Amino acid sequence: MLEILDIWNENGKPTGQSADKALLHQKGLFHPTVHIWFYTPTPNILLQKRAANKQTFPNLWDVSVSGHVASGETVLEGATREIEEEIGLSVKPEDLDLISVQKNVNKFSNGIIDAEFQHVFLCELLVAVEALRIQKEEVDSVRLFSFGELKKCQEHKHPDFSIVPADMEYYTFIMQAINDKLLN
Repeated sequence: MLEILDIWNENGKPTGQSADKALLHQKGLFHPTVHIWFYTPTPNILLQKRAANKQTFPNLWDVSVSGHVASGETVLEGATREIEEEIGLSVKPEDLDLISVQKNVNKFSNGIIDAEFQHVFLCELLVAVEALRIQKEEVDSVRLFSFGELKKCQEHKHPDFSIVPADMEYYTFIMQAINDKLLN
């Protein structure tokens, strides 16, 4: 199945062109994505374990929900769709708090060049984790992580869990943003 995405330029502006995701990843063309970090007031962060069939970072723990914004969608439409698809949760766009847009390029040994503008959102998780319906094609499982557990994962010292080896400061940034949100 083709997944058509809008092509953006290096400055994060739409070019008016679109193409299949596979072509964008082959050529390293920029496109919009979403990262939605769900949290609880404890504070805990919901992470998903990526499915074993994923082309990048299979079986590693990652952002609560992430995905590509489809051609013609707004970023908020893409975010709410991805949340519904991956964890079966309906969220109103106004419940999503955009905290950052990050330019990111990852090159993988399988030839994928993922050039993204990641739209990073926070959203309070208002249901029990057990109530979430995960999309088995994308997600193996979901779990709440305490900040202490996530910090151990950052340091590669957690005995049971491994996270996507992104810039480890990204996780610190998310924890700080959640703390700031909870203090307001």
